[in-house]
Amino acid sequence: MNLATETRLFFKPKTLSTHAVGDQVFKWLTLVMGFSVFVLIVLIGYELANGSQLAIHKFGWNFITSSEWDPVNEKFGALPFIFGTLVSSAIALIIAVPLSIATAVYLTEVAPQWIRQIFTLFIELLAAVPSVILGLWGIFVMVPWCREHFFPVLRSVFGFTGLFTGPIYGVSLLAGGMIIAVMILPIITSVSREILRSVPGLQREAAYALGATRWEVTRIAVLSYARKGLFGAVILGLGRALGETMAVTMVIGNTPQIAKSLFQPGYTLASVVANEFTEATTDTWIASLFALGLILLGVTVLVNAAAQLLLRTFAAPSSQGKA
Repeated sequence: MNLATETRLFFKPKTLSTHAVGDQVFKWLTLVMGFSVFVLIVLIGYELANGSQLAIHKFGWNFITSSEWDPVNEKFGALPFIFGTLVSSAIALIIAVPLSIATAVYLTEVAPQWIRQIFTLFIELLAAVPSVILGLWGIFVMVPWCREHFFPVLRSVFGFTGLFTGPIYGVSLLAGGMIIAVMILPIITSVSREILRSVPGLQREAAYALGATRWEVTRIAVLSYARKGLFGAVILGLGRALGETMAVTMVIGNTPQIAKSLFQPGYTLASVVANEFTEATTDTWIASLFALGLILLGVTVLVNAAAQLLLRTFAAPSSQGKA
């Protein structure tokens, strides 16, 4: 037996033992980190539930179904804020999702390299803009322009739907949804771009080999392959939309009402908590704001759970077909 063989045999048990210990440490460390996220969510929910006990005992389920918010008479209902949160988030998704995915497709499949770098830089810069700055831009630029030019056109063209009727104040549910769309657009675009870049090149080459055009390659080979990831990018943007606070507070009008027209002012769950928490002078008022935070957490969890359920439902037929 030569020297090299003896050396290899001498160090082999020690190396295997070291690797085994390292694997166990890595396994438990990642388990603790992953479990800490679950613990953090549970603790947040517990604190919100504990702080809202007074409102829950006093109003019960009527707190969710009531539309009255009167701190003077200590009558509180969350329905206008739930309505405003869902409507403004839906408007934001309707605006941002097509723009984001189209931008990601252009940067991934069509644009020259030098344009990709410039566009990517501006997208990252937009994502880094603080929400309060976007809120100021919304107040002094977006809202006046929409009030004078954009909203009147919507009322004249789509007024028959009932969604664009009544007086135009500028600050409104529609303005809140538009500012949220600006905020979630770079998030969805960046995530979608990375997802489309991860599509294997063989997918594209196979489609081109069959005589497909660029549009057909993008639609069949790229978007179809990446649809699950794109759906996840949309859900990530929705999570940001549901919890957005400062920019929305500046342009939505902050009026606790349920209005049919999108030109009317509204309110969101996050906005009312940010606006009134420092002004709350009674225990019931504070507990009601805690309850709104608990509802916002519940709405976020339910929306994400529903999205995962839809994703599995849509993915199941394709998985069975491939099998």
